[in-house]
Amino acid sequence: MATTLTVTEAARNFSDVVNKVFYRGESMDLTRGGKIVARLVPVMEAEAPTGGEVWDAWQSIPHLPTEEADALAKDLEAGRASVNRAPEHRWD
Repeated sequence: MATTLTVTEAARNFSDVVNKVFYRGESMDLTRGGKIVARLVPVMEAEAPTGGEVWDAWQSIPHLPTEEADALAKDLEAGRASVNRAPEHRWD
């Protein structure tokens, strides 16, 4: 449950508010005119996914049919070839 305080109270005690959010993991609802206008929450560091989670995510991605994958590969090769060729006009 979040602690509720006014924007004015938060401004007057900003350092303390930030410390409570960061070090204690508390959430703070900031109000103005009796309405919640903002919420301060601690930033949670994302954990790296496990190998099993990556595998499950990979399996859930729709895969292209072979013909479409081959056509995409050809298009990519053609695009790379056109980007990597020397310019036709030189300004030497």
